[in-house]
Parts: sequence; structure tokens; C-alpha cells
Amino acid sequence: MAFENITASAITFVEGLVTWSALWTLIIASFLLTLISTLVYKYTTDQKRIKEIKDEMKAMQKEMKDLKSDPKEMMEKQKEMMHKNLFVMKSAYKPLLYTFIPFLIIFFLLKEAYQPLGKIIFGLTWFWIYFITSIVFSIIIRKVFKVY
Repeated sequence: MAFENITASAITFVEGLVTWSALWTLIIASFLLTLISTLVYKYTTDQKRIKEIKDEMKAMQKEMKDLKSDPKEMMEKQKEMMHKNLFVMKSAYKPLLYTFIPFLIIFFLLKEAYQPLGKIIFGLTWFWIYFITSIVFSIIIRKVFKVY
């Protein structure tokens, strides 16, 4: 019973935002969620180590271009690169643990509020507006906060 009341209150709150401006509310929600997830990622990962690995991987890619004539050596470099890339991918799981459940709840609320509206602008539904704007905001925010 209490959960239903909380859910209903949250949906009512988001629906109230929709009446303000569906497009701008989605853009603001996209910005805030992207900012939060980027900051969580930055402060729960070893940014210094990730930057070092990415720099090493760039150097290895340049070396691999020169090794096109030696497939065996190229395979060794690819193996080493995959191992380094695995560390970077593993480091992304910790922030995911912090943000997964809250973001699922927020997406549920957004879906409940915006799905009845259908297409909002340029034939795009709420999901595609959120998706496109979050990619743009992610690129900008990662550059501003120097997240690797």
C-alpha cells in the first residue's frame, strides 16, 4: 500500500513536470541523469589508471599499424590490448551498481509520464529525445570533468 502511494506520488510529480514543457523537462532530466552518472563514474573509478591504459592502448594501436607485415607479433599486441581493455570495462561495473536501480525507477517514471504523449518533436518519442540528448550531454560533461 505504501509503495503504491509513493509510486503514484512520483508519477503525479513527473506528470506535473510534463505540463510545463515535455521537451524541456526531458532535456533537463537527460542532463541531470547524465551529470549524475558521469560524476559517479569519475569518483568510483581509478581515473589515473584508466587514462594511463587508454594512452598505452593508443600507442599500441600505432605500433600495430606498423606490424601489418608480421601477423604473429600483431596478434600478441592485440592480446595485450584486449587485456588492458578488459580492465577498463571492469572498472565500469562499480558505478553501474550505484546507479542501476535508481535510474530504473526514474526511467519507469519517465515512461509513465511521457509515453501517453506519443511523438514530442520531429517524430521522436520521449525515449529517443532522452537518448540523443544524453549522448550529447555525455560527450560535453566528460570533456568538462576530464572523465576517461
